[in-house]
Amino acid sequence: MAYTTESIEEWVPRTRVGRLVKEGKITSLKELFEMNLRITEPEIVDYLLPELKHEVLDISIVQKQTDAGEVSRFKAVVVVGNMDGYVGIGAGKAKQLRFAIQKAIQNAKMNIIPVKRGCGSWECMCNEPHSVPYVVRGKSGSVVVVLKPAPKGIGLVAGDVAKRILKYAGIRDVWTFTLGHTRTTYNFAMATYEALKRTYYFVTPEDWTRS
Repeated sequence: MAYTTESIEEWVPRTRVGRLVKEGKITSLKELFEMNLRITEPEIVDYLLPELKHEVLDISIVQKQTDAGEVSRFKAVVVVGNMDGYVGIGAGKAKQLRFAIQKAIQNAKMNIIPVKRGCGSWECMCNEPHSVPYVVRGKSGSVVVVLKPAPKGIGLVAGDVAKRILKYAGIRDVWTFTLGHTRTTYNFAMATYEALKRTYYFVTPEDWTRS
């Protein structure tokens, strides 16, 4: 859920990081991650990344046993991203679907990560950021997702859930290999998210020239 310009201006930060953002001392998410600071309020993302988009990946009904009997709630899984190197996954539960989606969006903003893109395929070598820079692997529950660099024009060779997450991350070409029960949408989404998170685990030759 995107905030309007008026609501962002009326935002009163509750944390030190939020105050640094509101005061203009931190002007981008890249700067935030370089300083190794955590995103402590969802409004920080709205302030630094106003072009953020979101999409609902899955909606299900979960039940909890209480003294009064079973209580049913909606569970929503949402992906957020700017389709240019930032993506996040979140889940939310509530008695009303609208509030479950709202909670999931806020949770996804708190979990947003930078995604390193590149051209790691020996078949392409175009040096454009259209794929992943090298093979990365993510795991959640029984689901394992492996992302492999693909040459330009291949597209997203992946399942529907992974394809939508990769699109919001700004990945245009990739090969994928999966194991486990991928019908579990949340685990499939989180395994893809964990794989994308690992794109910054290694230093590539492009990083050697950076100061």
